[in-house]
Amino acid sequence: MREQLLAVEKIRAIEWRDGALYLLDQRLLPHRQSWLRLDTVAEVVDAIRDRAVQGAPAVGIAGAYGVVLAARARLQAGGDWCEALEADFACLEQLRPATVNLYWALQHLRERLVRLKDGDDALALLEFVALGIHASDREANLTMAQLGMELIRRHQGNAQVLLTHGNAGALATGGFGTALGVVRAAHLEGLIERVYVDETRPWLQGARLTAWELAADGVPVSVNADAAAAHLMKVKGITWAVVGAERIAANGDVINAIGTYQLAVNAMHHGVRLMVVAPSSSIDMNLENGEDLLFEECEGDELLEVAGHRVAADVHAVNPSYDVTPADLVDYIVTEKGVVERPDSAKLAQLMCRKRLH
Repeated sequence: MREQLLAVEKIRAIEWRDGALYLLDQRLLPHRQSWLRLDTVAEVVDAIRDRAVQGAPAVGIAGAYGVVLAARARLQAGGDWCEALEADFACLEQLRPATVNLYWALQHLRERLVRLKDGDDALALLEFVALGIHASDREANLTMAQLGMELIRRHQGNAQVLLTHGNAGALATGGFGTALGVVRAAHLEGLIERVYVDETRPWLQGARLTAWELAADGVPVSVNADAAAAHLMKVKGITWAVVGAERIAANGDVINAIGTYQLAVNAMHHGVRLMVVAPSSSIDMNLENGEDLLFEECEGDELLEVAGHRVAADVHAVNPSYDVTPADLVDYIVTEKGVVERPDSAKLAQLMCRKRLH
């Protein structure tokens, strides 16, 4: 399966070359493919804040490369560069409170700096670590794709109908995607009849990004309004809802793009299995449950406008970015360390003690 996925790889959204970070600008998709070249940490901060890069793993990878760019500038400036670098760490950390992958990546780099020895090439070391984070995420995608595909085959076997929400594909990761990695693998095995994609308002990640990725891979795909998901579950024979995650709490609660919670409730009512696919770096064992997390709320104009054009009345808009899906609504969490069925605190603690699967 790994070789099959590698052979059909079409989309890469993050590249590090010539000492610069290149990002495929997700704000312009699907109509235009434009790459941003980022040479400073300030440019990386802007790209994350303005959603040129989206998806928890991708944001974590971009943040790691941002530290490399910041360290290069601090070293060139002289003085106590390591202390000055803390300001750049702090700036990156506050960008996405719900995205634990970003925090995880930054902490990983911090820990390597602490172990820095006299005579070590600090910049080369940080670049090596950032490249490792990127490569590790790509390998994790391949493992999760295999594990998730096997779940689908085991439970149904025949070509079936899936539904997804948000974007958890190549654009959102360093490789093939989390949820969409599973979809890609299942498609290669002939297990997919059709995939329905929630448009995922207000940023339309599903309609703009997920549908574009799946169509590029030749996967039969249909976009639907978020509010149509329950109806489709009732009349279209949907067997799986497959989603990614911004963060997973220690008890198995899932924080993801707004609308995931209602999707999970609808799935439970209609007997549709819910699979959450995310790397172990998305699991926050310091967060007891999802309700303990303070969520950011986005500007109301995102909801009241489409492509910069006002489509709603001049009223106040409630526009939360994320919601919490309780663990008891989740059938499976798939990570590169293995699969957890009906997740709870004990099962996730056991999972996190494992070494990575090979």
